[in-house]
Amino acid sequence: MTLIATLESPRLILRQWHDDDLAEFAALCADPQVMRHFPAALTRLETAALMGRLRGHFNEYGFGLWALERKDTGAFIGMTGLLNVSFDAPFTPAVEIGWRLARRHWGLGFASEAAWACLRCAFSQLHLDEVVAFTTEGNLASQKVMQAIGMQHDPDGSFDHPRLPAEHPLRPHVLYRIDRAQWQQTWHG
Repeated sequence: MTLIATLESPRLILRQWHDDDLAEFAALCADPQVMRHFPAALTRLETAALMGRLRGHFNEYGFGLWALERKDTGAFIGMTGLLNVSFDAPFTPAVEIGWRLARRHWGLGFASEAAWACLRCAFSQLHLDEVVAFTTEGNLASQKVMQAIGMQHDPDGSFDHPRLPAEHPLRPHVLYRIDRAQWQQTWHG
């Protein structure tokens, strides 16, 4: 296993986590608007535990959710990356792509730009056959990012997230997929 420590896009550096990312990451994860499609906002302690799990994924697999940094300002703006799906579902085992950005950096194309760098890593460095993405039915902004990076909605793949109670309003999720051939067509097409 080789650690993929950093990726780059035209405006962003996707890098390993630094201890001093915690304050801004905790503020991001405590923002009710950022976290509205998740079961709850996170406390600083919960965010620190999440950072630990993200670092552990890198140590185990060589890839994960990278911290996002703007090249022009050096500002930490969130995370984007690849994770092994950690629950059982009809589409698992699988690697998912995901992102979470601070609100002041929304609408600037950073999520799509970083996600493109992650897909390039997934298919050209990790040699994955497919990457999935999923979110709540109401998270149209994330679904637009999925579409922008060439992912296709899999209507038959919709599922109820197994980590949420049966009646939870965020339990219904949509599934998107992209395989190597689709990525190559989108990337080079």
